Amino acid sequence: MQMRLLGKTGIQVSNLCLGAMSFGSMGNADQDDCLRIIGRALDAGINFIDTADVYSRGESEQIVGRALKGRRDDIVLATKFYNPMGRVPNQRGASRRWIIKACEDSLRRLDTDYIDLYQVHRLDENTDLDETLGALSDLVRQGKVRAIGTSTFPAEAIVEAQWTSERRGHVKVRCEQPPYSIFVRGAERDIFPACLRYGMGAIVWSPLNGGWLTGKYSGGVPAVEGSRFDRLDRGTWRLDAPGSDRKADLVPRLSDLAAGAGLDLIGMALAFTLEHPAVTSAIIGPRTMEQLESQLPAADVRLDAAVLDRIDALVPPGDTITRGDISFEPQSLRHIQARRRG
Repeated sequence: MQMRLLGKTGIQVSNLCLGAMSFGSMGNADQDDCLRIIGRALDAGINFIDTADVYSRGESEQIVGRALKGRRDDIVLATKFYNPMGRVPNQRGASRRWIIKACEDSLRRLDTDYIDLYQVHRLDENTDLDETLGALSDLVRQGKVRAIGTSTFPAEAIVEAQWTSERRGHVKVRCEQPPYSIFVRGAERDIFPACLRYGMGAIVWSPLNGGWLTGKYSGGVPAVEGSRFDRLDRGTWRLDAPGSDRKADLVPRLSDLAAGAGLDLIGMALAFTLEHPAVTSAIIGPRTMEQLESQLPAADVRLDAAVLDRIDALVPPGDTITRGDISFEPQSLRHIQARRRG
């Protein structure tokens, strides 16, 4: 397992990060099995775990907290806030009011005194970034949080956050967590250049594009029982979503390319994300021990220029095949009122 610096924090993290979204009722409801998976990942050299309050409504954080008993100081622990945690309107977002409450709740569920990396799960367009960064800075100064980050922010918001911190004396955002894979390369256009410009780390999520780059999905084949497409079966998580035909066509071609390089598709897909100079770590999100074991070897794989050039020929740099994979749509596109005069 390789260690890399998380931006300019001085914190060293493994190049594979264990994502905990599938631990709990959203994925693997067997908590003891989840504990075994986490233990195996840590024993393999992973020292970086990413979760969020919204994953299984807090259950994921509780499982992670149990797993880190006696090992907490050895692990870089990241979690996130923003998504709704109840029906009450103010139990969500990035207001000072909610951030302070959400942090206290996460600390309790994780059974820890501090969070190494506390991240805004999505941009809250209804809250001033100054308000959000001020609250997060207070948490850092209180010792409850070590560093702050963002997830799936557009490039302009990343830049605005840096400028706001500099003008207002806030703690700087130290990393961004964008979607990135062979099928989702939009981050190469502006997110990664912004991260490099400001010395931020990049922790990429869904490097296997929700399972497409495991090779288990192809045209006309039903979703594998228990898989994300089988469990969710909505929106982007549908095998008939726009762009799926192109993905289904590319999977066997990428599999052949991987085989020619002496790899499987999973190893090549994960290694591809780790080759970008802006990327600190790729988040793997195993639901089972078998999935974890299939992904661990990628930490030590390097792809040569010939393989990377052939991937570029199949999916051009900066290209995102499915619009839904972009994962952030501004209010100016989502709401009619923002596009039309009354």
